[in-house]
Amino acid sequence: MFKPVALNLPPYPFKLTQQNEVTYIFDELRKKRLVLTPEEWVRQHFIQFLILQKKYPKTLIKLEGGLKLNQLQKRTDILIFNQLGKADVLVECKATNVKIDQKVFDQIARYNMIHQVHYLVVTNGLQHYYCKMDYEQQSYSFMEELPIYTNR
Repeated sequence: MFKPVALNLPPYPFKLTQQNEVTYIFDELRKKRLVLTPEEWVRQHFIQFLILQKKYPKTLIKLEGGLKLNQLQKRTDILIFNQLGKADVLVECKATNVKIDQKVFDQIARYNMIHQVHYLVVTNGLQHYYCKMDYEQQSYSFMEELPIYTNR
């Protein structure tokens, strides 16, 4: 059974419940209880961070959306759209014990071949990496933090 750990994100008052020695966390976006796993703990914190600190509207956030990549079915953790319905921010969440390495960046880069977002985020709850994409120059640059939401 997973015991929640402190993250490098603000604490939030999550609704945790226990049933048959399984801990559940209530996902306010999907309006359902989910089994609390280490990755889900990070995902739920980052969602609240996006909503409360970065002011992203809940209605523009899609969780665990499917995508097809080279005939394989994959799932993005968090995808945020702009007001026009175009994908804008792609977030990959990992458990705190997962090292953020080249393999993780390769994974989000593959997903971005489909989505073509402005910003990429990789987090394990302790470390957060933010990249701004520049498709004209075919490059990216790391940023200190994700910008606060604006109507882009």
